[in-house]
Amino acid sequence: MAFFKSILGKLRQGLAKTREVLSVGLRSLLLGRRLDEALINELESRLIAADVGTGTTARLVAQVRADFRAGKISTGDEVLAYLKEELKKLWPEEDRRLRMAPAGSGPTVILVTGVNGVGKTTSIAKLCAHLRHEGKSVLLGACDTFRAGAVRQLEVWAERLGVEVVKGQQGGDPAAVAFDACAAAKARGVDVLILDTAGRLQTQDPLMRQLTKLRSVVAKQVSGGPHETLLVLDATTGQNALRQAEEFDRALRPAEGGATGLTGIFLSKLDGTAKGGIVIAIKEATNVPVKFVGTGETPEDVQAFDPGAFVEALFAEEAPGA
Repeated sequence: MAFFKSILGKLRQGLAKTREVLSVGLRSLLLGRRLDEALINELESRLIAADVGTGTTARLVAQVRADFRAGKISTGDEVLAYLKEELKKLWPEEDRRLRMAPAGSGPTVILVTGVNGVGKTTSIAKLCAHLRHEGKSVLLGACDTFRAGAVRQLEVWAERLGVEVVKGQQGGDPAAVAFDACAAAKARGVDVLILDTAGRLQTQDPLMRQLTKLRSVVAKQVSGGPHETLLVLDATTGQNALRQAEEFDRALRPAEGGATGLTGIFLSKLDGTAKGGIVIAIKEATNVPVKFVGTGETPEDVQAFDPGAFVEALFAEEAPGA
């Protein structure tokens, strides 16, 4: 409960724009009104406009309609309460924990990927700060060997956070850097190795295959690795973020099938968007859990995703300090 209270204010601030579209819009639509078919149809349109996703919207609205016709609910106020409770149920407790390597088995390896411009390196810095705050030793692997200045950007963050970086030649093989980083992490006995990768569009097939190769190298070097494969998504892109999640998950699935490719999502720039409902749509389409959200520009502006806090912030009546 203490953790919930500590993040609620920050989430409420970060979700202010989304709340204007979703919560404020729904309140003005529903509160104080008798329920009828026209109102339910309008509710459906509002949820889709907020990027909640067609599948989740259809399920929620179908249940509202069924309960209305059965005489179980009759007011818009009851619908708001129902939506809050149902949205909280979308995320089971166990699928939001950061996967760690078993004690004594070597480092936990976290592979971080995403398209260009989503704030991937900054998100890695936030994740590193989060792990350091928990008392874990961290090593960074600079597997983005293509973009000029990418390694230096990671090194600047590493210097600020007091961690080291394993890097390779500019334009070199990213998989070779991953190999060296895994070897260094094992030799130095660090708790967590975070691998940065080059930004790539989900439509760039050669680069997506390269990502698959990098994942395979890690799997051969570290037992159970990568333990987490996190996709950084820019919350401001709405439905495009959903397509990215689907394509990256497909590209990163092990060749033998069965297991999911992505294990989690880091949703960046949540503080600058009216499209926070995309969190719900991503869960519906991929079943990949959002594990972290970025709510600002500093390394401290990261929160472990808590659906209860998220939904409460989404439906809060007023912004902090109002």
